[in-house]
Amino acid sequence: MINRCEWAQKSEIYSKYHDEEWGKPLHDDQKLFEFLILEGMQAGLSWITILKKREAFRSAYENFDVHKVARFDMQKVEELMMDAGIIRNRMKIEASITNAKHFLEVVLEFGSFDRYIWGFVDHQSIVNRWAKLSEIPAKTELSDRISADLKRRGFKFVGSTIVYSHLQATGMINDHLVDCFCHPDNQ
Repeated sequence: MINRCEWAQKSEIYSKYHDEEWGKPLHDDQKLFEFLILEGMQAGLSWITILKKREAFRSAYENFDVHKVARFDMQKVEELMMDAGIIRNRMKIEASITNAKHFLEVVLEFGSFDRYIWGFVDHQSIVNRWAKLSEIPAKTELSDRISADLKRRGFKFVGSTIVYSHLQATGMINDHLVDCFCHPDNQ
């Protein structure tokens, strides 16, 4: 039997996400944008809810093409509000469009969102060595700092806890438990 992080054993969808994506360094701007949107949509909900709706989000959000999302208008907001396949929260939908616009501003300033966001960790994954799920923090000084910078740039739904989840999802922080087969020490 494969030894996974405890949370990943709860369902097949979690196991697949854990094994194939979570904690793996991600440098593709489109995927970074996707996770930024999905993490914001997750606020107040379970991550499994988002994973189950992920394909519907991909369809509704033009495969997370940041240029297209940045051009969404009020008519598109109303269309998204009618889409039962996604999270129909007006504030989150409007924030995702706002975030797309600011994402593009970051790309103009830094050359890529990847270069911007990974700069906070000197372009190297932080590998933690937690033995138990209860040891993993919900936020850190690093996520506080990134959250503050994103907010200063106009991003919405980017509180420290959401940012920490984004860092974990995109491999900037590797929070696989030390006995998990995905932890770098076990590779």
